[in-house]
Amino acid sequence: MASAPLPHGDSAGTFLGHPKGLFMLFFAEMWERFSYYGMRALLIFYLTKHWLYSDAEAGVIYGAYTALVYITPVVGGYLADRYLGQRKAVQFGAVLLTLGHFFMAFEGSPGAGHTDNPVINVFWLALALIIVGSGFLKANISVIVGQLYPRTDVRRDGAYTIFYMGINLGAALGSLLCGYIGETYGWAYGFGLAGIGMLAGLVVFVLGRGLLLGRGEPPALLSKGREFAMYAVGIGLVALCWVLVQYQSAVGLLLMGFGGLLVAYVIIVAVTKLAPDERDRIFAALFLIITSIIFWALFEQAGSSLNLFTDRHVDRGGVPASVFQSVNAIYIILLAPLFATAWTWMGRKGIEPSTPFKFGLGIVQVGLGFLVLVWGAASVGVDVPTPVIFIFLIYLLHTTGELCLSPVGLSAMNRLAPAHMASLIMGVWFFASATGNFAAGLIAAATGAEGVGEEAGKQVVLDVYSTVGWVAVGVGVFVLVISPLIKKLMHLDTLRDDNVGDDLLGQAEGPGEPQGAGIHPATEPRA
Repeated sequence: MASAPLPHGDSAGTFLGHPKGLFMLFFAEMWERFSYYGMRALLIFYLTKHWLYSDAEAGVIYGAYTALVYITPVVGGYLADRYLGQRKAVQFGAVLLTLGHFFMAFEGSPGAGHTDNPVINVFWLALALIIVGSGFLKANISVIVGQLYPRTDVRRDGAYTIFYMGINLGAALGSLLCGYIGETYGWAYGFGLAGIGMLAGLVVFVLGRGLLLGRGEPPALLSKGREFAMYAVGIGLVALCWVLVQYQSAVGLLLMGFGGLLVAYVIIVAVTKLAPDERDRIFAALFLIITSIIFWALFEQAGSSLNLFTDRHVDRGGVPASVFQSVNAIYIILLAPLFATAWTWMGRKGIEPSTPFKFGLGIVQVGLGFLVLVWGAASVGVDVPTPVIFIFLIYLLHTTGELCLSPVGLSAMNRLAPAHMASLIMGVWFFASATGNFAAGLIAAATGAEGVGEEAGKQVVLDVYSTVGWVAVGVGVFVLVISPLIKKLMHLDTLRDDNVGDDLLGQAEGPGEPQGAGIHPATEPRA
C-alpha cells in the first residue's frame, strides 16, 4: 500500500510544528496508560491484601506479569511488520486490553484459599488478556509515532517526549483515580474504572485513524483469512500467558532462552544482510538495550517493593499508598517539556549529550534515588516512619533518569533500525524491559522478610536498596566512560532518510540493502 508523503515542515497538516496524528496517538496512548497504571497501582496490594499472597510470592507474580507485558511486543511487533501492519495490531491489542481490564473487576471472595477459589482463574485470564493486548499495542503505537517523521528529522526526540507526556498524563490520572477508588471503595471499582479508560483509548484510536496519513498499514495486500489467522494467533497467546503467569519460574526460563535466540537472530541479520553502517547501528542499539535492563530492574520497584514500603514504613498522612504511584508521572508531565526544550536547544548549539551518555546519566540517577531513600530512612532511624519527602525525592531522581533514558531510547531504536526491522528492534527494546521487570520481581522478593518484626523488615528492604543503588551507580559511570565509542557505532554522519512513498516502510528494499540508498545526504543529527 502506498503511503502519503511525510510532512517535512510546519505546513498544513501539522499542529504546533508536529503532524496532527502525533496528538491523536498522544490521547489514545494516554487512555491506554490510564488503564494500565491504574491497575498497576493496585495490583501488589490486591495480591497481598485480597488474595493474601506473601510479599515474596506477590513480588514474583508481579515481576512475571510485568515481564510478560514486555515480552509479547516482540511477537506483536513481528506480526505487525510481516502481516497486520501497526494500525490493525494496535486496534486488536486495544480490544484485548479492554476485555482484560473489565475482567479484573471480578474479584471473588478474599482469603488465603486462592488455590481453591475458581474466581482466581478469571484473575489469571484478565492478566493474560492485558499481557497480550499490551504486546500488540505497545511497540506498534511507538513505531507509528516514528513513521510520521523522516529518520533524520530533528523533531523526533521532541515528538517522542511529547508522546511520553501522553503516557504519563494517563499514568498520573489512572494511579490517582483508580488507586484511590480501589483502596477506598473496593477493588472492583478501581479495576472497573481502568477498563472504562481503556475503552476510551480504543474509541479515540478508531475515530482518529485518518490522521495517520496512511502510516502503519499492512506492508502488503492482506486477505481477510490471513488477518483473522493473526488474530487467532493472538488468542492462542492469551491461553499461553494464562498458564505462564501462574508458573512464574517458566517465565525466567523463557527470558533466558528466547532472549538469547532473539539477540542472536538480530546479530546474524545485522552481520549477514546489512551494510556496515547499518550493522554497526544495530550493535549500538543492542548495547543500549542491554544496559537499559539495569535501569528497569531498579525503576520497576515502584509498583512492587517501593509501593509496599510506602504503605508500611512511610509517614504519608493517611493518603492511600497507591496514590503515590502518580508522583513519577506528575514529575514527567512537569519536567518533560523542559527536557524536550533543553535537548532541542542543545542540539542546535551542537552541545547535546549523545544518546549513550544520556543512558549513563539515567542509570546513575536511578541508583542515586535508592541511596537517597536509604540515607533518609537511616537519618531518622528504622523505628520511626520515614518522612514522605524522601519518597518524593526518590521519584524525582528516578524521573530525571527516566527522561534521560526512556523517550530517548524509543527515539534511538526507531532511528538506528532499518525500516524493515523497525518493529522487531522496538520489540527487542521492550524485551529488555521484560528482563528488567522480571529482575525487578526477584529484587522485590528479596525485600520480603516474612515472620520478622516491622523494624527488621524495614532494615531488610533498606539493605537491598543500598546494594542495588551502588551497583547501578557503578554501571552508569561505566556507560558514561565508554559512551564516545558507542556514539561512533551509530554513524550519525551517514544516517539518511528512508525513501518517501512505498519504500518508507521497507516494502521495496531487500533486507541486505542499506535503507534510503540514493537519497541526498542528510545533515548530521545529534542524538
